[in-house]
This record gives sequence, structure tokens and C-alpha cells, in this order.
Amino acid sequence: MTIDAERLRAGVTALLAEYDIPSAAIGVLHDGEITEFAIGVRNVETGAPTTTDTVYQCGSMTKTWTALAFLQLVEEGKADLDEPVRAHLPEFTVADAGATAEITPRHLLHHTNGVEEDYGDPGEGDDVYERMVENIADAPQVFPPGRTHGYSAALGYAILGRILEVRDGKRWDDVMRDRLFDRMGLTSTNTRHDQVDGTRAATGHLLRSPEEGPIVTPVDHLPRAFGPGGNITSTVREVLAMAHVLLHEGVAPNGNRIVSADSVREMKRSRVPVPDPYLFGPEWALGLMVCDWHGKTVYATDGSTIGQNARLRLLPDSNTAITMLTNGGPREAFYREVFNEILSDLGAVTIPDLPAPDPTLDLDLSRYEGVYERPGARHEVSAEGGQLHLTLVLDPVQAEFLRRPNRVRYQLLPVSETHFLMPPTDALEDTRTVAIHDFTNGPARYLHTNCRVHPRVE
Repeated sequence: MTIDAERLRAGVTALLAEYDIPSAAIGVLHDGEITEFAIGVRNVETGAPTTTDTVYQCGSMTKTWTALAFLQLVEEGKADLDEPVRAHLPEFTVADAGATAEITPRHLLHHTNGVEEDYGDPGEGDDVYERMVENIADAPQVFPPGRTHGYSAALGYAILGRILEVRDGKRWDDVMRDRLFDRMGLTSTNTRHDQVDGTRAATGHLLRSPEEGPIVTPVDHLPRAFGPGGNITSTVREVLAMAHVLLHEGVAPNGNRIVSADSVREMKRSRVPVPDPYLFGPEWALGLMVCDWHGKTVYATDGSTIGQNARLRLLPDSNTAITMLTNGGPREAFYREVFNEILSDLGAVTIPDLPAPDPTLDLDLSRYEGVYERPGARHEVSAEGGQLHLTLVLDPVQAEFLRRPNRVRYQLLPVSETHFLMPPTDALEDTRTVAIHDFTNGPARYLHTNCRVHPRVE
């Protein structure tokens, strides 16, 4: 099976206009052959066209790169997935003494460490990850280590990055170049925004209204604290080089072995359940999400910055990888339409639809009511007229910039006793999924959405 590139290009062009996304670069690795193309503009203000050599911000896709480097460290006997972090960083301390002694690199890779992202301002210097570890001495536990999955945007992988720094005796940025980029022959993949050729860089865009259209983001890159968890920039071809490593038992396209076949198997095999299985998948592996597409296992790694989005799907049964980098979004509906078109051309399994609500469920709504909160995110769940509602309290600065109210009320439609659909309130949103779970002591203890966990506030 082959891709009808011209038909796909025409379809993506129309979808970019429909979703107000300035550009997309798309790459497909199938049976060793690469198909790539780019559509749109790098910056709506300059009109500069995007190409397959345009460099995009990969956001949390960076975590998969960091996981690969850490698995190299494990292979060399310089680290152990199941030894406490303190065996590698004796200074590692959080508020909970038990968690301090218990948390391991595997917890960090799985996002099951439970430490609040309370690392203060570690600055932009070369000691940023050292300072992050120092700054979490009083960081509380959102949940006990291993209790559930709760995505760590920056902290968890920054700790892994610090272990890499200590063991290799160099900055994380240099570790990644020496361990991965140079060995893979990558020349367009970087860890810092100031390393990127500005004439090739995509500019991020936000969308406040269809009438206004996409505008250039006021935050053109993430702080350095996000480095090991979110600061890599790359092109579609070089993202596919990473995919090649994962699809071909640790070997890069240039023939260099990056990690052992056993390490790749461990990355895919070591998994924990995700409370909300519908947004990405039911399990999280070591630096990878695990999806179930109609009974087929698909691995995924995604990322977003403030105005850019990256997607990668690995289909081992089809020897296929698909990546898409955009300078707008993220929009789940856009991703699904584009990827399903490609998957259909290849005769591969497609992305499943979200489940339908189950109107026959008879739930005790009082078990779900309450406030679920983390710094910067507050969800108020209430019952009214026999139905559950969720009020999302937005950060005032973000709400003002996006010209949206501080409080947005959604309906929750039950799919099961713990899973709900949350339909959008305006055309700029997608239907979201929510898990409200863990009734150990009566009322639900956690609300999980967009991979983030929010504990009940007593």
C-alpha cells in the first residue's frame, strides 16, 4: 500500500484552513521508506512558507528522547531503574520522607512519582536541573509513589536529566548531543531555542477566535526547566529517525546502535495503567504512551508548547511510524482526520472513536461532587438535575489573553462508573475525557484529565 500524497496534501490544506492552524509538516516511515511534505506558513505575520526542513518545537515528545538516553545509562551499569533516586542523587529530598526513600527512576519515567511540580524558579543557567532538585525539598505529594498515574510536565524528567548530568559529568544538553543526536547523525535536532537557525524555525500561534484567526504566541519558547521534558526542537525526518530506533530494535537509520533490543523491549513492556484511557491510551510505558487501536498495540509520544504541537505514532504490526508537527493547536479532531487518512491509505488500523455515553448508568452523583485542585488548575464537580457538571477555573492571566471567562461550565456524560465525556462549550475546543476515580474511602479521591491528576480538596 502507498500514500496518495497529492490527495493527502489537498486534504490537509483544507483542514489547516478549517482549524486555523498555520502549517503542518508530516512524515511517514513505512517499510523503510519515508514520505514527507509540508503545507502552510511558518509565521502568519511574515508569510514565510514551511518546508520539510522547518524546525518545530516538539514539547513533551522530548521525554522519549530523554528516556532513550537514560536506558543507555542503565545498559552501562551507571544507573538502575529500580534503585531509589537517592542512590544516584543523595541530595534528593521531598517533603514526604517515605517518598524520598521510595521514588525510583522507573516512577519518574512512568509518571507515578506523585511529587508536586513545586520547584520554584530555578533560573536559566547551566545549573537549572541541579537547582530544581534542590528546590523540591518541601514539595508535597499529590499521591503516594505508585498509587496512580499523574503526568509530570517538567519535574520528573528534569530529575532524570540531573542523574544523566551527574553520571556523565556534563550538561544535559551535551549529554543528549553526545549520546543521541551525533550518534544518529542528526543535524537539525537541538535542546535549546538559541541553537535553532531562525530562518528555519516555526513560530507558535494561538487562536482566540475564528474571526481574528491565529496570532503569534507571546511565549515563543518554554523555560529551560522544561528541558529534559519538553525543549527539543526537530524536523519530521529527524523525529522519524527516533521512531526508526524504536521500530528497529534500537538501531538508527544510519546503522548505529543507539540502545539494545532489550532496552527497547523494556521501554515498551514496562507499563502502568492510565486512569483516563480514552485521550491517548490505557497504559504508560517508559517514555511512551500505549494505545489500543481496535485490539492492535500502538505506541505514541506527543508534545505541546505554547503554540506548537507534535505527534508521533508507532505501529509495529505495520512497520509504520507517522509524525506531524504543527505551529498551532493542539486539536484532537484535526490530528484524527489527518492520521486516519494516512492510515487508511496504508491499509493500517485507524484511530478508534471516543466511546458513546451510557444513559442506563445509575450513578450515586454525590460520590463525584467536590473540588479537585492542583496549582494552576481547579475543577469543581457538582450535581444538578440528576446530571454531573464540571466547572473549570482558568488562570486569570490566561483567560484574559484568550478572551475567555475565568469559569467555564461543562456537562459530564458518563461512559462508565469512572469515565466521562466532556463535550465542548465552543467551536475552538474538542470533546475531552475525564476520569473520576479511587473510591477507597467513599467519595472519589482523584480527577484525571489530559493525563494530569488532581486530588480532591478536603
